[in-house]
Amino acid sequence: MSKLRESDSELELDHPNIEDYLPSESIREPHGKLRLRDLLDISPTLSEAAGAIVDDSFTRCFKSNPPEPWNWNVYLFPLWCLGVVVRYGLLFPVRVFVLTAGWIIFLSCYFPVHFLLKGHDKLRKKLERGLVELICSFFVASWTGVVKYHGPRPSIRPKQVFVANHTSMIDFIVLEQMTAFAVIMQKHPGWVGLLQSTILESLGCIWFNRSESKDREVVARKLREHVNAADSNPLLIFPEGTCVNNHYTVMFKKGAFELGCTVCPVAIKYNKIFVDAFWNSRKQSFTTHLLQLMTSWAVVCDVWYLEPQNLRPGENPIEFAERVRDIISLRAGLKKVPWDGYLKYSRPSPKLREQKQQSFAESLLHRLEDK
Repeated sequence: MSKLRESDSELELDHPNIEDYLPSESIREPHGKLRLRDLLDISPTLSEAAGAIVDDSFTRCFKSNPPEPWNWNVYLFPLWCLGVVVRYGLLFPVRVFVLTAGWIIFLSCYFPVHFLLKGHDKLRKKLERGLVELICSFFVASWTGVVKYHGPRPSIRPKQVFVANHTSMIDFIVLEQMTAFAVIMQKHPGWVGLLQSTILESLGCIWFNRSESKDREVVARKLREHVNAADSNPLLIFPEGTCVNNHYTVMFKKGAFELGCTVCPVAIKYNKIFVDAFWNSRKQSFTTHLLQLMTSWAVVCDVWYLEPQNLRPGENPIEFAERVRDIISLRAGLKKVPWDGYLKYSRPSPKLREQKQQSFAESLLHRLEDK
């Protein structure tokens, strides 16, 4: 019995009482009714907070999972060191040379075509499309990209739009080397912004700024004009509106699904055996992201061009978007989550915070009044 009592006392020491750490006046019972545990028993609020911490499916969508280290013993560490020397000392300089040569070839051909063939729009656009596909191929080669395309190659047709899940800006490059798409994309600063406003502008690409509310109306108008034009390049849209880590898909924006045209789903899945292709724009610039890809062994990717879809009778654009998201998620093996990707660019509104504060205050006052 004495041993049992000792073990019981040890268990009590392992689970100390919170009241032992508070001043005695704070746990005094007013009128013999109100206890400390009554004030702490705000279970709905605590349960909601704990649930948000434990099951934070929103944050997981934008989190890059680092690879597990494998150079953990004396036998593997020398091989890892040899791999670092090969990737940084041999492959990286070769890849820089390949990309530099690609830019020299592209620029020496693009600007003469763009300025000297002003009166021959049809020929000029055809040559510009081919040159953009060429430079994108050089980009993919600079990562030792191993890309496998499944399904028929996209063609130029009116009244159709292509939609794809979004992991990185290299999604555009991977798709562009196969077909010169006109893409809808966030306006970027630096050298990427320079390319957007010069070279990519010739493809009919549409740029927007998330911080400008007026851009939505302009983009919607340009979308309809592009889709209805007979000689426009195929239109590519990433309806998630942000980069997701290729494990999940967030809600699709309905803009691409209310144009009254055929929607062609495209599923992109990266194999993380050599490198994680997810671009976390809040932690690294696109230049740093490219350097990470160029110093890896290879970028392995599968692209599926799926069966075109049309709006069904009685189906609204939101339901149409969810149906297309189901198709892409199933093909690429991605998990669906009911989140708006734009939430990562914004904080909770003051109105939402006030509602939570009001709910908490009412819960606490209701318990005090009951006592």
